[in-house]
Amino acid sequence: MANIKSSIKRAKLIAGRTARNRSIKSSVRTAVKRFETALAKDPGAAGDTLRKASGALDKAVSKGVIHRNAADRKKSRLARKLNTKSSQ
Repeated sequence: MANIKSSIKRAKLIAGRTARNRSIKSSVRTAVKRFETALAKDPGAAGDTLRKASGALDKAVSKGVIHRNAADRKKSRLARKLNTKSSQ
């Protein structure tokens, strides 16, 4: 554990930010998983869950939890999955 007063404060701040980031990442993973299960059940109705998943990714980018390019890559892959499933 830190002994210096400023180090103690930084440790507390980091713990709070870590908890926030963990929560946001978890919600993103949940949204993506919900999209994939909706896609497996009914590809026609999965568009709504894709919008929710991409919104969760955009929110994570705006909070600084994940990088913009990583979110764009994930959104692109999800959209490609939807397009290939719906065209079959």
